[in-house]
Amino acid sequence: MKLLEITGGKKLTGEIKISGAKNSAVALIPAAILSDEEVTIYNVPDITDTEALSEILLYLGADVKREKESMIISSKNLENKKIPNSYAKKLRASYYFMGALLGKYKKVEMSLPGGCSIGARPINLHLKGFEALGAKVTSKNNCYKVEAEELKGAAIYLDFASVGATINIMLAAVRAKGKTIIDNAAKEPEIVNIATLLNNMGAKIRGAGTSSIEIIGVDYLGKCFHEVIPDRIEAGTYVILGAAMGDNLKVSGIIPEHIEALTSKLEEMGVPLEIGPDYIIVSRGDHYKPVHVRTQTYPGFATDLQQPFTPLLTCCDGNSVIEETIYENRFNHIPYLNQMGADIRIKNQTATIIAPTNLVGCDVVATDLRAGAALVIASLMAEGITKITNVEYILRGYEEIVEKLRNVGAKIEIREI
Repeated sequence: MKLLEITGGKKLTGEIKISGAKNSAVALIPAAILSDEEVTIYNVPDITDTEALSEILLYLGADVKREKESMIISSKNLENKKIPNSYAKKLRASYYFMGALLGKYKKVEMSLPGGCSIGARPINLHLKGFEALGAKVTSKNNCYKVEAEELKGAAIYLDFASVGATINIMLAAVRAKGKTIIDNAAKEPEIVNIATLLNNMGAKIRGAGTSSIEIIGVDYLGKCFHEVIPDRIEAGTYVILGAAMGDNLKVSGIIPEHIEALTSKLEEMGVPLEIGPDYIIVSRGDHYKPVHVRTQTYPGFATDLQQPFTPLLTCCDGNSVIEETIYENRFNHIPYLNQMGADIRIKNQTATIIAPTNLVGCDVVATDLRAGAALVIASLMAEGITKITNVEYILRGYEEIVEKLRNVGAKIEIREI
């Protein structure tokens, strides 16, 4: 078990380079097994989620090599066997093996995936899509078996624009017979990144990034080289941190368009921003206006940035409001922020941040990945020392977070307890 000890109040200056997108990499890695040849993925973040997926690949018999930021995957000797709970529970994204193995072998058996406890994240939309393609789904003791004699293209409408369901159905459909159309598809940049990988292998996918995706099934997928896009959530987290404690903090290697919903709110607050073609320079301003934030699917304000954004709002000259519309348990960080001196009141799915308030360091617990990021930002803002436990959650999604923060002036240590 690890602990983060952070001494707050330090101005942050210099440059933070953004890593490959966690939410893209965790789908690209399972997608690679659809190829009958070797797949090389560049800019893969070195985080515990990608390590867990590598373990599943090795368990299935794939050959996996890590070379610097690259991952080389060969499925030549892959064996389609049941993925047990000991592997599946490590991360939510293990469910992408459902679509990939179903697409390749017409059968998959695995336990219900794990991940952060941020609310109900049922896989019914995924299973509904598999069934529409001709698969039969059975479950027993949280273990799912999905199998089909043949997968056939279908028209599939998603009741909710789910990222996971959109990707999983794409994975299953690329080797199905005929045409599949996914309507009300999610539009996140990560979906475009996964579709590009599949197309580079030889798939025929059009419309990724729009609400309607068309997939023409193919019989064979081959060798390819592909790059993970920059992590927009990591980028947004560090830009928020710059607004809280930055002194010309440069967040580089990003696609600014991917976080426009965030930067527009920061500009509304009065945060000094310089937005370049692949970077943002941000500093802490003198006075911030309160704002109203409502989380939405992309391109709206990302639910994954709602939690890191919350501590910044304690600096505003007046009360701000956050409405969480995606996950019902996305306020688990707030009791700890209040413990640090914030005054945040929750009613239903709305949090009101009474501001301004000063934060003071104390002992807190990361309850999930983005809650942990919120507590890191709060700790860097706070007076005194903060100790964060359960940091394994944070390491799931932020590559070299300690090193990156130290390099820009933060006083932060990680140690075993």
